Amino acid sequence: MEVTTGGHPEATRVAALAADLASTGVQRRRRYILDREPPAGVLDRIVGVVADPVTDVHRIVAPDAPIGPNAFDVAYLPGVTDTDARQLEGILAELGAPGTRVVTSTVWDLGDGTVDAAALEGLAAGVANATVERVAVGRPLPPVFVPPVGDETTVRTIPFSSWTPEERLVESRRRLWSLDAAELEAVAAFFAAEDRDPTDGEMETIAQTWSEHCSHKTFRAVIDFTHVADGGASRSERIEGLLGTHLRAATDAVAAEWVVSAFVDDAGIVTIDGIGEVAIKVETHNHPSALEPFGGAATGVGGVVRDVLGVVARPVATLDVLCFAPEGTPTPDGSLPPGRIAAGVVAGIGDYGNKLGLPTLAGAVVYDAGYAANPLVYCGAVGVRPAGTELPGPAPGDLVVVLGGATGRDGIHGATFSSIELDAETVESAGAAVQIGDPITEKGLIEIIDDARDAGWIRGVTDCGAGGFSSAIGELGAATGVQVDVALAPRKYPGLAPWEVWVSEAQERMVIAVRPDDIDALAAAALRRHVDMCVLGEFRGDGRIVVTHGDTTLVDLPSDFLHDGRPRRHLSAQWTDPPPGSDPPPPTDWAVTLDALLSHPTVATKERIFRTYDHEVRGGTVVGPACGPGADGPSDGTVFVPLGADLDGPALALGLGIRPSYGTLDPYRMAHAVLDEAVRNLVVAGADPDRIAVLDNFCWGDVADPDELGALVRASEGCHDAAVAYGTPFVSGKDSLNNTYEGVSIPRTLLITGLAPVPAAGLARTSALTAPGNVLVLVGATAAELGGSLYSEVLGVAGGTVPAPLTEPRARYRAVHAAIRGGLVQAAHDLSEGGLLVAAAEMCIAGRLGASLEVDGEWWTLLAESSGRLLLEVSPDDVDALADLFAGIDHVRIGTVTTDGALRIALGGGTVLDVGVADLARSWGIEA
Repeated sequence: MEVTTGGHPEATRVAALAADLASTGVQRRRRYILDREPPAGVLDRIVGVVADPVTDVHRIVAPDAPIGPNAFDVAYLPGVTDTDARQLEGILAELGAPGTRVVTSTVWDLGDGTVDAAALEGLAAGVANATVERVAVGRPLPPVFVPPVGDETTVRTIPFSSWTPEERLVESRRRLWSLDAAELEAVAAFFAAEDRDPTDGEMETIAQTWSEHCSHKTFRAVIDFTHVADGGASRSERIEGLLGTHLRAATDAVAAEWVVSAFVDDAGIVTIDGIGEVAIKVETHNHPSALEPFGGAATGVGGVVRDVLGVVARPVATLDVLCFAPEGTPTPDGSLPPGRIAAGVVAGIGDYGNKLGLPTLAGAVVYDAGYAANPLVYCGAVGVRPAGTELPGPAPGDLVVVLGGATGRDGIHGATFSSIELDAETVESAGAAVQIGDPITEKGLIEIIDDARDAGWIRGVTDCGAGGFSSAIGELGAATGVQVDVALAPRKYPGLAPWEVWVSEAQERMVIAVRPDDIDALAAAALRRHVDMCVLGEFRGDGRIVVTHGDTTLVDLPSDFLHDGRPRRHLSAQWTDPPPGSDPPPPTDWAVTLDALLSHPTVATKERIFRTYDHEVRGGTVVGPACGPGADGPSDGTVFVPLGADLDGPALALGLGIRPSYGTLDPYRMAHAVLDEAVRNLVVAGADPDRIAVLDNFCWGDVADPDELGALVRASEGCHDAAVAYGTPFVSGKDSLNNTYEGVSIPRTLLITGLAPVPAAGLARTSALTAPGNVLVLVGATAAELGGSLYSEVLGVAGGTVPAPLTEPRARYRAVHAAIRGGLVQAAHDLSEGGLLVAAAEMCIAGRLGASLEVDGEWWTLLAESSGRLLLEVSPDDVDALADLFAGIDHVRIGTVTTDGALRIALGGGTVLDVGVADLARSWGIEA
């Protein structure tokens, strides 16, 4: 069957790629190929499932029917998860055709006319991703139906003892173990004491467990650090792990009683009165997204949602932060072009989140040429569980139960692959590390975990993320020991070696510990929810991880060696503060400057992205990604009420901070600035500044370089000092290191995510101006801090001073919150990229109102990006009350809201800007 879809967004994208070809338009035809004729009447019912009668046209054709001379056919490689095919097979089974196999493909037809054959081949190669797809030009691809039975059973011994240390390093890279010389020596010593060589399963288990991704070995390393400050003063210290010394230490110092769990579980957990216990986690999926953007980003969403499920919280919202190179940026050989990466990532996030029925509420997109070949994809999720939820943990005799999807080859070596630098060779060899997601299966997982938690069937739970069963079962059974038989695990297809089943990162799987007495009830509930379930084994009492494939032993390791046997790294790091450099010159034409700032891709509207995400589903969104009368202005923090919570009670707010441009100049100040930005996002949205929990996500380059590691140390120190100063405990975090391609590191990137309660949903505020005649008040002081600023970037000027940390930030944010709670603030916006100039323009764009500002100071007062500044809209009747609240806090009245549809700014007594709001909106990327 072929289904032709009208107006499909992917057809628009392919049409743009084919613009230079002499085609008559691009048509998208989806092919669904069955391995047998279905019973009478079933085919007609299937047509109603796959073809929309309003937008689609279908026809029944043979699998080898011609597709047209100007067409090409794209299908997944055999073994790659075909989600549409799997869902259709399930529907066929319910309609009376069980066992029917399905494959799908997509035909792109450029229509009639003369199309250059070589150009068509190039287009086909650009549309298909050779990592996971095959393509044929001018002919249909023959369907490949993978047989449903058969398996590989061989467990191989690795001749570890016969290899020299140099050979072990070579094999470690070739097999994607990503172990260094000291780690390989520790493995050799262990197995020498055992008087045997390891199995392939044991080596893979050790590699996954000891990977940077799973064990955070750089953040746990002993680091000898030397810091040479500006002016030549130096200090040296030994740091006993960045994680404990800085991040956990900050949480301990803040000692917030409302923190339930920090750095322990799959997600951080806080208590919010009126809502329950709220879990939040942010992960990265960078390397997979560089190879297969759609699948990499989609499974990033799926994976972080399962992190929230891993603390038995019901997922209620997602967020995403993306870092791309601008479209057209040259990329090295072997990497995808930035436009292709961005389109695939955006589509993957929307596809997964929308199908889960979760609102994608918060996000940001940052553009920098340094992300060419190395995009950053941060995916986050928020969940809610009842207050007082506790799991006792597995006990000997409990069963090891797997819920969700079947196991395939997709995702193998994902954990170790994400821990290495990319180059053309690793990209070519790591295709199996790419995962393909199935959000419909994950939706069932959400429901069954909710059921099982409420029924008390779950004693322990974790998701199959990095390392698959090896990580999930190994961690869940670390204290007790565990014995499982991977031959019992359902396969997507035959031919998987036992070690592949054990370490596969195939998606949509959770591992739970269940009492034998509860297994039948759980099985019945799983059947009702259409969730597959199997029992792989049971938890032991001897502390050993034992894995078999039938009667053959695959893994037999003591848990303490697996989890504590990795030698701790001893690293050297150094950081020398760079000289301040020169500030950029003042603008010669303020209107031209503002146009350049507003149209910069990092600042300009992201409507074309967030409109593909459902941010209203579940009906609790108070402030979404856009605001104002046109619902298209820039939001700061986003606010929502989780489904099931009291609409008249508290809401949740999400805020973000990310400024990689500061990292090159001063990573310590960058950390302060991004934490302050996340706090400002929350406070202007109405959140309580005394109840903010934060998460850290470090994406860094080559930490084997002492200078790069030194920058990481400084950023980690900044996180500690800022969190203590702001009273914001870290509750979770994640690092993604060695983000390099051909030895070139990404910009140093730290994302801070904040979560806080808004006392009542009606207190939520946006950046949109509300009423003419209202007064605009600037909170916070401005200094000549243009280092890493958007203005400097637009001019191509490096150097300058990065915004300094605030000395006493909490008083101003408490005052702003008190003003919002008292009804004194009508709109609020934080000052970030582009400073006061861009913030004022954005408020005008969002509210479709003008503003008249009179600003005292030097030219840089409009463009500097000093921390801690907010622009408030206040009724004239409330100005005096606001002044009383802000006694002793820097604030100044700088203007009024107007009806004349223009932003006018006077600086030092002279007018420097007079631009219509409609023109500002066009610069920003929308029509007012």
